[in-house]
Amino acid sequence: MALGGPVICLAGGVGGSRLAHGLAQVLAPGQLTVIVNTADDFRHYGLRVCPDLDTVMYNLAGLADPQRGWGLRDDSGNMLRALRRLGEEGWFQLGDQDLATQVLRSHWLERGLRLTEVTARLAAALGVEQTLLPMCDEPVATMVQTRGGGELDFQTWFVRERWQPPVRSLRLAGIGRARMTAEVGDALAGATLVLLAPSNPWLSILPILAVPGLRAALRQAAAPVVAVTPVIRGAALKGPAARLMADFGLAPAAATVCGLYGDILDAFVYDERDAVPPPAGLRLLGADTVMDNEDARARLAREILDWTATWRPPAVPEREES
Repeated sequence: MALGGPVICLAGGVGGSRLAHGLAQVLAPGQLTVIVNTADDFRHYGLRVCPDLDTVMYNLAGLADPQRGWGLRDDSGNMLRALRRLGEEGWFQLGDQDLATQVLRSHWLERGLRLTEVTARLAAALGVEQTLLPMCDEPVATMVQTRGGGELDFQTWFVRERWQPPVRSLRLAGIGRARMTAEVGDALAGATLVLLAPSNPWLSILPILAVPGLRAALRQAAAPVVAVTPVIRGAALKGPAARLMADFGLAPAAATVCGLYGDILDAFVYDERDAVPPPAGLRLLGADTVMDNEDARARLAREILDWTATWRPPAVPEREES
């Protein structure tokens, strides 16, 4: 693998965390920066919960539940059982060890630290060697306008309602107040490669790209931008990506994802099981994008990195002075 510079991965959810973990296995410590969606954050019993940040962080730390892909391995549910005994519904699955993350995050935020600073503290405490950045420090919330059921906050629609209500539209509350942090700007400016993980486009990647100034920074960056498909044969391996495409009247296909990301894309990785017509002007790589174990994550990450490294001409040695 010839790629030696900083690699940026935009991610959220289980699919994004798996690619981030694969990249962490094959890149040198400190070479990877993951910029994570925070539009699915919410307040739960007074605590600031950041599901996508935690999913990526726990996977990078090697602590994630291997079956679910989120939450902590071997966590217990005593707190949830106690809430239900007290008459609460307990619909959001927050484990006892996971609760410590939410308590400490909320405590530090109340003391005036930025979410970026809090995330760095938590990641360092868990032994994460990669840089983990929230997409912004300001609260942003994905709101789901359902067909006939009114507007729901994302976690209510996704977890409590099990993403069953059909979706009419989505909006990002608070995005106008969001600002690209200096840390995100510096990471993008110094990148040699930017990857858009196989996360749900609407729920994870597009919110990151909606942060004011971020798309422009990607266009100005010298690094190529490569997206990895979240759909295979018209379906998503996990979550409602294909379902949202159908709700919005779009074909559940990799080509649809290319259209969503638009002119920031230089290349696209599609699953080798799909027959994808090449979008004009994009480099294409067909690969096995199913990451159902750690070896598969590392294999896909290495294949993408090796492929992108071939685009760069070898350095010309300096001519010696005669």
